[in-house]
Amino acid sequence: MSKNTNRAPAPPRAVATLIAMLDALTEGVGKTVSWLAPLMVLVTCAVVLLRYGLGEGSVALQESVTYMHSALFLLGAGYALKHQRHVRVDIFYRRFRPQGRAWADALGGLVFLLPLAVFIGWISLDFVGNAWRIREVSTDSGGLPWVYWLKTFIPLLALTLSLQAVAEVLRELLFLMGYRRQEVPHAD
Repeated sequence: MSKNTNRAPAPPRAVATLIAMLDALTEGVGKTVSWLAPLMVLVTCAVVLLRYGLGEGSVALQESVTYMHSALFLLGAGYALKHQRHVRVDIFYRRFRPQGRAWADALGGLVFLLPLAVFIGWISLDFVGNAWRIREVSTDSGGLPWVYWLKTFIPLLALTLSLQAVAEVLRELLFLMGYRRQEVPHAD
């Protein structure tokens, strides 16, 4: 394991390009779904005002908040990983040197995160496929007719999280091999 300094060589162009592309995809998806947070607040306020101010309810409007919430959290998971905002058991990690953190991140991605993401994607395929086959709709009268789209967020979580996990693992492996990289900010 070599020391990573400013004099370390640049990583191979193809790998650096792949990491940059995966990061850009994650960034785009994350920034896009982030707009759902203020929209959820507005729609929730509208639901409350309609219900308690006008005595009117809208099941579809209420369910739309569930759809937005699902999209925000499931499609934003890769973005959270990219920006080190995911859940981490920090008992030892925060005391590690950069190489120790790189080992923990690379092994954690390879041994835990990627297999879990692939497993989630795999087991969700029948669940989502059945929903699409029957064009599943809300069980509530007046609810949204797109439950199959809502369930599609599960394999999309697996895909986007897997892609960002690949970028993170590659980034850490390059660092461990002695290539230059910018230090990824870690929550302390």
